Amino acid sequence: MSIQTAFQATFDFFGEVPVVTDVSPADLSGDAGLLPIREFDDRIGWTKLFAQALDDPRYPDLIDHSFLEMTRSRIYGIIADYIDQNDHDTLRHDPIFKIIAGRSPEDKDLASQPTLSRFENAINIPSLKRLQDLFLDQFVASFAAPPGHLTLDLDAVDDPAHGAQQLVLFHGYFDQYQYFPNFITCAENEQFVMLALRHGSAPAAFAADSDLEGVAKRLRQAWPGVRLYVRGDAGYGMPHMYRICEQLDIDYTFGIAANNVLKKASEQLLDRAVRLYEETKMPQRIFDGFWYKADSWPVQRWVIVKAEANAQGTNRRFIVSNRPGARVLFEAAYDDYAARGESENRNKEFKCQMGMDRTSDHRFVANYFRLYLHTAALNMLVRLRREIAAPPPSPNPAVPASALEGTERRRYFQARRRKDPLGEGQPCTWRTMIIKVAAEIVTSTRRIVVRLAKGWPHLDYFQKLCDHVCNRPCTPTASPSTG
Repeated sequence: MSIQTAFQATFDFFGEVPVVTDVSPADLSGDAGLLPIREFDDRIGWTKLFAQALDDPRYPDLIDHSFLEMTRSRIYGIIADYIDQNDHDTLRHDPIFKIIAGRSPEDKDLASQPTLSRFENAINIPSLKRLQDLFLDQFVASFAAPPGHLTLDLDAVDDPAHGAQQLVLFHGYFDQYQYFPNFITCAENEQFVMLALRHGSAPAAFAADSDLEGVAKRLRQAWPGVRLYVRGDAGYGMPHMYRICEQLDIDYTFGIAANNVLKKASEQLLDRAVRLYEETKMPQRIFDGFWYKADSWPVQRWVIVKAEANAQGTNRRFIVSNRPGARVLFEAAYDDYAARGESENRNKEFKCQMGMDRTSDHRFVANYFRLYLHTAALNMLVRLRREIAAPPPSPNPAVPASALEGTERRRYFQARRRKDPLGEGQPCTWRTMIIKVAAEIVTSTRRIVVRLAKGWPHLDYFQKLCDHVCNRPCTPTASPSTG
């Protein structure tokens, strides 16, 4: 970042010679690692298409900061852990952020926080609808070949609010005022496929059936033969969710809340788990399946129960599934449902590291758009992360790495995190190893030179990342509809 004021400090702790800090007259930045991500963005056209989806109501002759420039400022700020608008009152002077936004380091400063606030509040509902379409189009474009099947995970994440934003309401379960956004993510490529910001008192499955229907129709339009499988916790185990999945020929597994009928039907299984634990002193985990029809259901549906007994006590969990294999392989069907925990990890990554909960604008539509900005930042980083991933081979040639179990599985993933830190790395890892690197920026009439420290310990990873994005072909893109 460019330093304007002169400053010097002297420290005596070193001993014989003083340690002196001084101010460099050069343009400096602490986020030079954003440059290869910006090149990747250019190859896939992500922020350009994002900005093209927005209606700009301003007079063209009076514009100082384009929507594209401000989109890039916000998205790259989020990636680099500047998740608040206020951060941009400083970042607007940063030479790297100027380059990313399309300006020379010597050009005028980027948009300030008040300008960015007006930008977010200018977004209208048709723009949000086009962004929804864009996310689906980019999800389709992220696959090199048509997939045979896709696993879509539904999850609602609480978004605590601390002001008087529109549609912030009290939710009794979370005991707080909040928004309650719904997300559809894909287990195969970790992308957010669809998002919906909802009022704070909404049930978990509120409007999730219409969201799922829109996603399913778009994916089948792109890939007519794709088989869709949907997972969700007990909050989504509702009649309208079963109904839409069955109407659309979607395989599903949802959690289902325990009730007296289900408990009675599984008492013998639980008793057997307890008896086995008492006999063996080993934790027990056993399964059963049966047909069940709630009063509100028009037909019977298949339910699997898991019964556990261990030193902590007993536990029962129920799922309902229409997958054919669920009627035969109870444990495998349940474990596949439990694997949705990896998608929940993406939601934690989104909330804790990408600032998903910064929905502090007053207008609901502005907060909806802000959620899109944060989702766009994570989707772009995850897509790049998956492209450069280089996992080590499975230690057991006869078993794929994804099928390893127990100690062998833990050892493999520990080795993978060491050997493939970027492919496995969450945003905080990318910031530590790639993004947060100091650089000197020198501008001439012929080029802009960004000088990195030769002693930077992660220079090899940076070089590999640059080699990948600079040699990656551009992805053909189409502009979103503005109608």
